[in-house]
This record gives sequence, C-alpha cells and structure tokens, in this order.
Amino acid sequence: MAEDLGAVSVFVAVAEARSFRLAAERLGVTRPAVSQAVRRLEDSLGIALLRRTTRSVNLTEAGERFLAGVAPGLAEIRAAVAAVGDRPERPSGLLRLAVSSIAEGFLSGPVLARFAEACPEVSLDVTVTDDRFDIVAEGYDAAVQLGEVIAQDMVAVPVSGPQRQLVVGAPAYLARHGVPGHPRDLVAHRCIGWRPGPGRAPYRWEFAEEGRDFDVAVGPEVTTNDMRLMIRMALAGAGLTFGMEESFRPFLDSGELVAVLEPYCPAFPGFFLYFPGRRNMAPKLRALVEHLRRAG
Repeated sequence: MAEDLGAVSVFVAVAEARSFRLAAERLGVTRPAVSQAVRRLEDSLGIALLRRTTRSVNLTEAGERFLAGVAPGLAEIRAAVAAVGDRPERPSGLLRLAVSSIAEGFLSGPVLARFAEACPEVSLDVTVTDDRFDIVAEGYDAAVQLGEVIAQDMVAVPVSGPQRQLVVGAPAYLARHGVPGHPRDLVAHRCIGWRPGPGRAPYRWEFAEEGRDFDVAVGPEVTTNDMRLMIRMALAGAGLTFGMEESFRPFLDSGELVAVLEPYCPAFPGFFLYFPGRRNMAPKLRALVEHLRRAG
C-alpha cells in the first residue's frame, strides 16, 4: 500500500477521538490540516471512511474495516519508536568495531574490559584489521586508526596520546652489525618488516629530517603482518625492526631492545575512534565514546 503513513495516522486519531478538532489538538496541527489528510487518504482509497455532520464524526462500514486493519500496526510502530527512543541510559545490542592491529593501548584489554563491565547489555564484536575500507558499507559502528588516515568527514575521538615510530634492535645485533647513524644506512642492515597482507608491498619506514618527511625502502629479509613476530625476531637478534613505540616500550624499559635513529623519529597524532556522525548516535556507541572520554 502506497498511502501516506502520516495520513493513516491522522485518520486513526480522528476515528479514536470521533472529532477533527480533538484529533488536531492531540496531533499538534491545525484542523484544516487534519481534514486535508483524511480527504487525501479517502481519495487515494476511492472510498469514504468517515461520515461528517456539523455535530458528529462517525466511521463508515469501510472505515470500521480499515481502522481494524491499520490500528494494530500503528500501535506496534509507536511501541518500537518508544523502545528505541526511551532507553538512552541503557545501551544494548551488538557494537561492531574495526581496530588497527597497532592500536596497542586500545587493544591491551583494560579499556574494553571496563566498558564491557559498565555496559553489560552491549555485546562487543572487535575485528583487528589493517585493511582500509568503508566502515559504514561493511557494517561497522566505528573503527580505531591513526588520525592521519581518517577521512575528514568522520567524527574522531582520541583514544591515545601522540605516538612515535621507532627503529629497534637487540644489543647483541647492534654489537655485531653496528648502530646506523642515518636512516639511509638501513639498507646495509638486516631488517624485519611489516606488510599489510599477502601480495602487498612491505611498509616503507618513515622518518623526518629538518621538517621534511621521507621514507626508506629497507628491503627486509623477513616480512610479516604480525607485530608480535617482528618483536620476537628482533629480540632473537635477527635484525632491526620498525613500529610503534608503545609496542616496544616493555622491551626498551628492560633493555632487551634498544632504540636507534631517534632524532629522525618525531611524534605525530595518535589513535582515534571514528564514526560517520553524531546525529542520532546509537546509545551503544554514545556509551563507548563517553567511556573513552572519561578514561582519557
């Protein structure tokens, strides 16, 4: 049925009140607007639904049948709208997130664990991925990525402080092969590199010098899409590797790994949770945003 749902709602209001005036007051519109909506519906159906006199409004036989058919459906629609709109304080449902594998702080556990405890009616579905895609088209509520790769039309909420990428190696490796003095020296070293997926080119290591950004294609002897394996290989003395400082921090603090070329590794904006917009944000996503702001 292609009739205007608004006109059907107006008809039901008139039928229940048995008055155009009372229906107009209940709906917050003018009486002529109510009359026009009912007339439009009757013209569309090709049959009179109401009998009007100067003193009363009654249903025709067709109007009785139509009211019996549409009233339950309208009641269900109103109940569904109320269920969605009246529970912002109790977020629920499935919250799908796509998170970069290098978002160490977000994926470390405590942030999401505390959110799950605070919002037990929300089910988290977290996909760890470094692929670039349209999160809306793929059915995700939000994603976590470095700020520099997020589209400008997205709303972005910080989930970390500034970040830095470092070149690190085990002391034993540096004792055998020497410490590079400049990023261009890396081509002479054994390197452990990262690639986003099979058949993809290894990530070029990025640096800056005197305010100028540049990258180096190191030609790694080992490539993988697993940061944990990169760290293990570096700890074993297999070569130098490159990644987020917070991923290496425990091993730098223990002395198992040593950072090199730090003057060429400036800080940059960190990780953000991003999503398409704030208008009519689902309570489950709003709850996560507020949780992250409190945690930050």
